[in-house]
Amino acid sequence: MNKDALVVGLALFAMFFGAGNLIFPPYLGMESGWEWPLGVTCFIIFDVVISCVGVYAINGAGGSVMAVEGALGKRAGLVLNTAAILCIGMLIAPPRCAATTYEMAIVPWLGDSIGILPFSLVFFAVVLALTLRPTRIIDVIGKILTPLLVVGVIVMVVAGIAAPLGPVVAPESQTVVADGVLAGYQTMDILAVAGFAILVQESVRAAGYADRKSQMRVTARASLVACVLLAAIYAGLTYLGATAATVIPHDISQAELITMIVWQLMGEPGVAVLGIVVGLACLTTAIGLCGSAADYLERVTGRRVSYQQALIAVVVVSLLICNLGLTSIIQLASPILSVICPPFMTTVVLLLFRRRLHGTAVFKGAAAGAVAASLVLTVHDLTGALAFVEAAPLYAYGFAWLLPAILGGLIGALSTKTSLRKPPADKPLTEQ
Repeated sequence: MNKDALVVGLALFAMFFGAGNLIFPPYLGMESGWEWPLGVTCFIIFDVVISCVGVYAINGAGGSVMAVEGALGKRAGLVLNTAAILCIGMLIAPPRCAATTYEMAIVPWLGDSIGILPFSLVFFAVVLALTLRPTRIIDVIGKILTPLLVVGVIVMVVAGIAAPLGPVVAPESQTVVADGVLAGYQTMDILAVAGFAILVQESVRAAGYADRKSQMRVTARASLVACVLLAAIYAGLTYLGATAATVIPHDISQAELITMIVWQLMGEPGVAVLGIVVGLACLTTAIGLCGSAADYLERVTGRRVSYQQALIAVVVVSLLICNLGLTSIIQLASPILSVICPPFMTTVVLLLFRRRLHGTAVFKGAAAGAVAASLVLTVHDLTGALAFVEAAPLYAYGFAWLLPAILGGLIGALSTKTSLRKPPADKPLTEQ
């Protein structure tokens, strides 16, 4: 593995490893008890594996804009791409990164003496400063910030393995599989694939890889680096949560849980390390997300809006939403992600098999089935008014949308002869 693949892989790891990736695994472990390996396996599959493979698949199909629009059609692809980018690049993820940093790195030491507004102004000023030059994003994250982040997380996990807080006991949750899947959704990594693929593509080009074969080889190796690191760290964090089940109350928030775990393990020095880890994790992710959102907006507007103008707009909106607070942001995100993640995930997975799928009908049918099912399921989750959906296959595991997606894809396959055009064939990664 060459140096370029390692740097890009470390940067991809750091961009994926953000606020949700730090707070969701320990809570999953606490609820899963001795079934934590099952819970984290589901989390890894629906977060790490699909996301890292998705970066490769999307770039292999022409890049995030061309790949999704080529599969679903220009209008549907534009809607899905834009919804994903807005969620992960402006409306939910960057505000959550800043709010998490405030609650986990500032409040434990200074209380509310520094309000979230002054803090968020400084946080997003740093994001803006480090993101103004898009070609430097990967280098700044991969060469400087990520090594510090990895060391900090390893210190926390090793301390928890060497001296567990308590025994791993029976699960509190009866839906460990569904919990793992939902936690994977909440990280929003699958949606971040659309934006991160752009940054990886540009970075690989900037490193001097001009032909498609070498570009995809570096992208594959970088995705593998990110996948292995993320899986190992998530397993460690989930285990920490499982050992805390008999020591820490279960009625605390997800952000408070990881703080209390580290306090029990390492005292004040540990909380200081946690503050550094949280700050670096959230900062690297916010940099990557805001940069990719700005890049996407520049492209879809035909460069009528410049990268710098789009970046300023993204940062300002993220700053405003951040001040709603972490709990409100998480509550806001859940129903939105429950609708958007299934069709996006379905499309990304099908892109891996684009050479064998003739026409766009399979993509369109599968995505339509996933959207329809997700809308019904989300309405029920919010209102409880559609109890019949609880009888759907795989409902208890969080996959009630999967069968409608498969049926939609099969219907599309049967109508392949009338599909309008094929998904984009392999072609060089060109400017979009």
